[in-house]
Amino acid sequence: MKARDIMQEIILLKQGEMVLKGLNRRGFEEKMMGNAKRRLKKYGSFKVYTRQSTTYVEPLDDSADFEGAWEAMGKVFGAVGVCRARACPKDKDEIVKCAVEYLGDKLQAAKSFKVESKRADKTFPMTSIQLSQYVGGELHDRFPHLEADMHHPELTVHVEVRDFDAYIHADPEPGAGGLPVGMGGRALSLLSGGIDSPVASWMVAKRGVIVDMVHYYSYPYTSPEAKEKVLDLARLLVPYTGKQCVHVVPFTKIQEELRRSCPEELFTILMRRFMMRIACRVAEKNGIQALVTGESVGQVASQTLDALACTDAVCTLPVLRPLVGMDKEEIVRISRKIGTFETSILPYEDCCTVFTPKHPRTKPKPEELEEAEKGLDIDGLVNEAVENIERVMLDL
Repeated sequence: MKARDIMQEIILLKQGEMVLKGLNRRGFEEKMMGNAKRRLKKYGSFKVYTRQSTTYVEPLDDSADFEGAWEAMGKVFGAVGVCRARACPKDKDEIVKCAVEYLGDKLQAAKSFKVESKRADKTFPMTSIQLSQYVGGELHDRFPHLEADMHHPELTVHVEVRDFDAYIHADPEPGAGGLPVGMGGRALSLLSGGIDSPVASWMVAKRGVIVDMVHYYSYPYTSPEAKEKVLDLARLLVPYTGKQCVHVVPFTKIQEELRRSCPEELFTILMRRFMMRIACRVAEKNGIQALVTGESVGQVASQTLDALACTDAVCTLPVLRPLVGMDKEEIVRISRKIGTFETSILPYEDCCTVFTPKHPRTKPKPEELEEAEKGLDIDGLVNEAVENIERVMLDL
């Protein structure tokens, strides 16, 4: 028996900028449906299909975990709004009956309301305005305390008359937005244990990019708990990003060599150059097209424009910096929203805080960095690190 036949709740995913994709739009819709289906597998049997700028998620039996599915669908990139809705026959009185039953508690609690109708099925005998007026009048008769407010209602009752049924729902909740993961290529994100890099990874995934991670691990200067913290951050991103690989790079030898051979004030930027070299090598070996970092201009010494230019000088791939113009408060706000903040602030050191110089150079010059690196076996150090990478696969 289908969900709409037994009047179960369903979930509607409302498209955002995908509707502007013209002849390519169907590809975006199919990708979002595929992503939704993968996230729904552990919650039971659901039917997922798209009609008229809306993706429908219908539980196929009573054993389906609707609440789990609802939470998961709020993290699917591509949907700008997410609604819990009730299907009913395409008849004006059945629509009123469904609205009373499904939204009765909300209607009782509200002080003002309006009805918004969308008639996607043009064979329906009433226009959208006529249907809104009829349903609104009937609801006002049943809930006489409600005031009609067309501009700033406390509750909006949405009526959508579509191909198969009519659907009743209240205001949509915000969806994840963006574009479906898988439509924007692949990137490798440098994931530390801090606040910024998980947010940067999330922001790039929101643009439809498949994101894998690379993490630099400096045992025994950083603990196994610090490494597990970073993997926990990656796991928190998986409901948004989907399946990902975390490349854990042994970085101790490189840092010890830098401390032994290079000027202390250049240590941080030299370390960053090695990170970028290794990340480029990992990306190129895996068919990945860009790097992602959590850098924001001026936030720390290694994030001045001079320093960023020096790190980019060793890169063979584009470097995406989605946080580049954001301040810390904005980044923390997103971190809280996506659920990574509390893990990010756990007090474990990462390799970026190991051997931090007392007075790091904020305006390094490329020639002095190249001079400092002359005595290093750069290729040998990079090759050894890449050859000893531990790969951790994470999935939904």
